[in-house]
Amino acid sequence: MGTMIVLEGIDGSGKSTQFSLLCDRLAREGAEFMRVSFPAYGEPSSALVRMYLDGQFGSAPDAVNPYAASTFFAVDRFASYKRLWGDFYDRGGTVVTDRYTTSNAIHQGAKLPHGRRAGFFGWLSEFEFNLMGLPAPDLVLYMDIPAELAAERRRGRESATGAVPDIHERDLSYLEECRECGLDAAEYYGWRKVRCCDGGQPRGADDIHTEIWSECGKLILRGGAAV
Repeated sequence: MGTMIVLEGIDGSGKSTQFSLLCDRLAREGAEFMRVSFPAYGEPSSALVRMYLDGQFGSAPDAVNPYAASTFFAVDRFASYKRLWGDFYDRGGTVVTDRYTTSNAIHQGAKLPHGRRAGFFGWLSEFEFNLMGLPAPDLVLYMDIPAELAAERRRGRESATGAVPDIHERDLSYLEECRECGLDAAEYYGWRKVRCCDGGQPRGADDIHTEIWSECGKLILRGGAAV
């Protein structure tokens, strides 16, 4: 069995930037690892995910209940595990992922009231890790950012690239719930929280990377599970 590290956060948290910085650092350090991103949009297994996010099942996130929507993403992960990186991981390899089951916890758990989220988190772990047999991560780094700042960053990205927001991204109230649910999930699962702001001001990417590297560099380069 290998080692898995997950970078997680709401849209606009800077997660993809930190994922790239981490992978580049690992490559420079000579670490043997695989980088994986979810959803696997280029694969057939993501068909239901793409239909859901495109609004084909309803124009609002809660048009599909959290349990049903979670299965769309879980099947995509299962296919990726079986076809692309499972053998490497099972032989003891290190896998670094941009999103994972953790995204179901945040984005689907956000559809539920606070008092029902713990039950959903427990169901999700049983479903993906025990029933489906996906590996549980050794370390999850949750990038915590105010929803308003995340939305501002996302709008800037969309303006620069012409990207069309999906049903998750264009709903600010949903994004705010996802941020709060991410904090709930971090508490429930024991994720490591990485603050993206300090004193109300955004932290620099290099500063955040230094913190992330201090958490996961030693885990990957020296082996062993996070404590």
